[in-house]
Amino acid sequence: MFTGIIQAKGSITALERRGGDVRLSVQSKGLPFSTYEVGESIAVNGVCLTAVALREDGFDTDVSLETLDVTNLGDLGVGSAVNLEPSLAFGDRLGGHLVSGHVDCVGKVTKCDADARSIRLAVEIPADYARYIAKKGSITLDGVSLTVNEVSGAEFEVNIIPHTAEVTIIGDYRVGSDVNVEVDLLARYIERLLSKDGEGLTMEFLREYGYGG
Repeated sequence: MFTGIIQAKGSITALERRGGDVRLSVQSKGLPFSTYEVGESIAVNGVCLTAVALREDGFDTDVSLETLDVTNLGDLGVGSAVNLEPSLAFGDRLGGHLVSGHVDCVGKVTKCDADARSIRLAVEIPADYARYIAKKGSITLDGVSLTVNEVSGAEFEVNIIPHTAEVTIIGDYRVGSDVNVEVDLLARYIERLLSKDGEGLTMEFLREYGYGG
C-alpha cells in the first residue's frame, strides 16, 4: 500500500527488453536505498513494482507485459523522469489517501492552465471508469494523491499547488500527456457491495436507514 505522497523524483537510466518484458533501472538521490531490501515494493509513476536489485542511488525492477500494456510505463525511455514512493509501513503518516499501486487506466491531459500560482489540470479517462470519479473525492495521477475539483462526463479537473508541481513530474505535464490513473479504493468496494453479486449492503438497506434518498 502507498499514500500518494511522492517522496522523490527519479530517472530511467537503462531499459532492457527481456522476451517481451522490460527491466528498468531507476536512479534517484531522494530515497535511502541502502536501507531497503530486495523484494520491497516501490511505486513508479503510481505502479507498484518490486525491487529486484538495489544500489546506493537506485534500483532495478522487472515490468511485465501486462503492466506495460495498461500503464504509461511502456512509453518510458532512458532519461524519462518518474515519481517514486516506497511502500507504506505501519505507523507511517497517511498524508494522502490509501493507494494500492494498481493502475486502473491511462488518462490524457486535455487542459493545463495557470490558476493563480497553481496549475489547473483537466484529464480525460475511458468512459467505463468515469463512474468512479466524484467531486471532492480522491484520485491518483502517476502516483500523486489529488482531490477532484470538478467532474464532467469522463473528464475531471484537479488543482496542482506549486509544491506538488515542483517535487513531482506533474510540473512537466502538457496537453496530450498520458498519465496513470488509480481511482479511489472506496469507490471500487462500494460498487462491489452494491452489485447484484455483493452481500451485506443493498440499496434497500441504505434506504431503510435513510441513505438511499
